Amino acid sequence: MTRRLDVLVCSGAACVSSHSAAVRDALRREIEKSGLSNEIRVVETGCMGPCELGPVMLVYPDGAFYIQVKPEDASEIVQEHFLKGRPVKRLLWEDPEARRVVEGKKQIPFFEKQVKVVLKNCGRIDPENIEEYIAADGYEALGKALTQMTPDEVIKVVTDSGLRGRGGAGFPSGRKWQFVASASGETKYVVCNGDEGDPGAFMDRSLLEGDPHAVIEGMAIAAYAVGATRGYMYIRAEYPLAIKRLQIALSAARKAGLLGEDILETGFSFDIEVRMGAGAFVCGEETALIASIEGERGIARVRPPYPAVRGLFGMPTLINNVETWGNIRHIILNGADWFRSIGTETSPGTKVFALSGKVKNTGLVEIPMGMTLRELIFDIGGGVPNGKRFKAVQTGGPSGGCIPEEFLDTPIDYESLKELGAIMGSGGMIVMDEDNCMVNIAKFFLEFTSDESCGQCVPCRVGLKRMLDILKRITSGNGTMADLDLLEHLGEMIIETSFCGLGKTAPNPVLSTLKYFREEYREHIEEKKCRAKVCTDLITYRIDEDTCRACGICASNCPAGAITGEPGKPPYVINEEACVRCGTCLEVCPFGAVKLESGAL
Repeated sequence: MTRRLDVLVCSGAACVSSHSAAVRDALRREIEKSGLSNEIRVVETGCMGPCELGPVMLVYPDGAFYIQVKPEDASEIVQEHFLKGRPVKRLLWEDPEARRVVEGKKQIPFFEKQVKVVLKNCGRIDPENIEEYIAADGYEALGKALTQMTPDEVIKVVTDSGLRGRGGAGFPSGRKWQFVASASGETKYVVCNGDEGDPGAFMDRSLLEGDPHAVIEGMAIAAYAVGATRGYMYIRAEYPLAIKRLQIALSAARKAGLLGEDILETGFSFDIEVRMGAGAFVCGEETALIASIEGERGIARVRPPYPAVRGLFGMPTLINNVETWGNIRHIILNGADWFRSIGTETSPGTKVFALSGKVKNTGLVEIPMGMTLRELIFDIGGGVPNGKRFKAVQTGGPSGGCIPEEFLDTPIDYESLKELGAIMGSGGMIVMDEDNCMVNIAKFFLEFTSDESCGQCVPCRVGLKRMLDILKRITSGNGTMADLDLLEHLGEMIIETSFCGLGKTAPNPVLSTLKYFREEYREHIEEKKCRAKVCTDLITYRIDEDTCRACGICASNCPAGAITGEPGKPPYVINEEACVRCGTCLEVCPFGAVKLESGAL
């Protein structure tokens, strides 16, 4: 009997954490029970994008996109949809008939403005089945490079495409490849930087989980171009699913003759080894990553010499991040002009972002370079939920800058973001609303980078700690206006004198919030006020005597015993000296009698 439906169940990390495996198993049981095993196939795929709606699944070719599916929904889906042809509307993200038509296809608004290049296979194929990857033109680019192109021609196509490293710095990939190809050395290495450590970032992890062969193929093509015979994938150990699928993919590629000795009988040999990192943020920096692979402490070293000349084990080394490798096969297959037709003149192609924070549609998105921040956050992301006002967006992770509302129409490209004091980074994008305190946000990210500093150079080790101490003073109500000038001086000094990219970008959240949200810093210092009512040392709780019903719920739940009163005799009273400002009373009061205030009394 001919198979008529494929049920694609997302098995990205977000959906796995929402028990997508249980949904998968329940569907398979119900399909078998209904005698549909020969007609309907359940396939585990990579991340489909809308992470907060998981578990999600797509029924192909019907186009029914189900969200927040539970194991107990399996029977209804099988009986109503698979047997009777009536999709279960309460579980649909959007009725297929109501979708807008884009380029001849009906699209859910979340996907309407996206352009899938790197993520083309994610959510569409089984990442643990090499045959499905090959059926989607997998390894065709490797075959083309090995049989129809010289190494120099491969490098020229990558150079002409204008591809820039997607790990953050945006260095032209073709130039880096040429440096390694021209370097002298008996042995050369190709390395995948999968040490994705930004809070809120999951772009590389999702690609490794959803389409590992694309990364392997990109590395193999590069190895041929620069003359390398060995590669390393450096992946943080916190990504067990990505590591598992990589190991499966590597084994399958070797078995198929696509890795190892004499690949495709061309005389070219190349193999890849996976190395797991311990989760140090600084190991995302090239020289620190190299030290970690070598078994040394992960600390940055002064450059030059650059890794392209003297890298892993002292040999010329080509290092690109996961997303960069994911672009290579498409460029080789479709050509440089095709790639340049997407994006902008100086930032061609697409960029994958992990959209998170105060936005309705959090998840993984891929957009053409040049799309505005407004389009990404409001058209794709759905805007800020709960009627709140947009305040800022931070691009580039903990080393990025916070961009205010007035610059929402800025195009997303390397140059435009840099002009605003932000960076592209690896693709983290965190949206903030009126309930976020920008001073506290700056402190949060500086705490992260200060903790993650390798401690090797004084500007980063001492300078970041000094900046953090000042921010702690300000958020506790003990800062001075002179502190703001000192923060700017320290930040600029750290950027100028730090050894590596961690130190050179760590002050960005502080400097950008000082530039665009200076008034909030002034309020913290002069008015002892946090307008977002986030900084605990600047807020107080009081019980409104007109609203209080003297039920005693607040007192019985207060962990500090700071609330006193007599049942039936309002109001209850909060002892400010004993209050630890945990907010429990505000949460448990059923009458809204507890009020939160900020500012000098």
